[in-house]
Amino acid sequence: MALNFYKGKKILLTGDTGFKGSWLALWLVNLGAEVYGYSLPPRDKKENYESCNIASLIQHKDGDIRDGEKLKKYFKDVNPDLAFHLAAQPLVIDSYNDPVYNFDVNVMGTIQFLEALRASDNTKSAVVITTDKCYKNNEWQQGYKESDHLGGKDPYSASKACAEIVTESYAHSFFQKNACSIATARAGNVIGGGDWASNRIIPDYFRAYESGAKLELRNPLAVRPWQHVLEPLFGYLTLGEKLYDDSIFTGAWNFGPQELNHIPVEKLIITLSSITGKVDYAFAQQNEKLHEATLLKLDITKAQQQLHWFPKLNLKDMLTYTADGYLAQIEKRKILDNRIAQINDYSKLQII
Repeated sequence: MALNFYKGKKILLTGDTGFKGSWLALWLVNLGAEVYGYSLPPRDKKENYESCNIASLIQHKDGDIRDGEKLKKYFKDVNPDLAFHLAAQPLVIDSYNDPVYNFDVNVMGTIQFLEALRASDNTKSAVVITTDKCYKNNEWQQGYKESDHLGGKDPYSASKACAEIVTESYAHSFFQKNACSIATARAGNVIGGGDWASNRIIPDYFRAYESGAKLELRNPLAVRPWQHVLEPLFGYLTLGEKLYDDSIFTGAWNFGPQELNHIPVEKLIITLSSITGKVDYAFAQQNEKLHEATLLKLDITKAQQQLHWFPKLNLKDMLTYTADGYLAQIEKRKILDNRIAQINDYSKLQII
């Protein structure tokens, strides 16, 4: 699928200044879409949105996702063909530090997005982005299917499970006879150039790489579904297009990595060091152990069979893309050129 569908379409993105949102904005611009963003300002000039000067490529409005009236007015002004909801509080540790804010953004923010969507006359499809952590994690060896139970022991996971339930409720209550089709998308641990958030293993790795400091690993044995950002984004774009033409694609979808990319944190770091050059690491000493799952996998059979979406990057390719994205910034290369080149290169893989 070449995604030519998006050329000339009006797309509204919430969370466009965030990591995944900024990459999605770039990809849509590259496809010829007319992109409108709604989000809080970026927190750091190193982040992807700022370093690529995405503000010069799209129309953007600063706004809090919880400000329903402002968001509703923006929807009305833009009158988008499709919408993607990525605005969120995205960090597990931050959800412990401020659980009220976490639930407010991730649950009420999703409700405000859906309310704005209800009031939109033109929008035909919308994708709400949640996370693999929305599942009730039983530490199973097998991957979670879209029909498995939702839950969450930490505030972040619980808030994302709530966002899933809220979206399903709205879809059944308000959108069955509406012209807009809605789906949710659950991805794994997404990595790639331009993410400099705190308390994330890959940004922490490249901060250590750049400074020469020792990297601290909190959960070296934790198994996660690692994937480069372009993998799930291709899934979101594919889903948005399918929804636009047929409401049969409503519901929840997993967009996880290849099976061999479900590996422990320590193995990820060892493999990455073989690409960039060695970064020394040590296991972090934690006085207060916060709950984080030790095993989490996604079953992507549904997306493969019904959307014909397939992850293309193995572990080495995924980490090579990631390393090149960070090193472009550290070495002061043309960052926007790097991102567009990766998008174009990855798009060729999906056409094969």
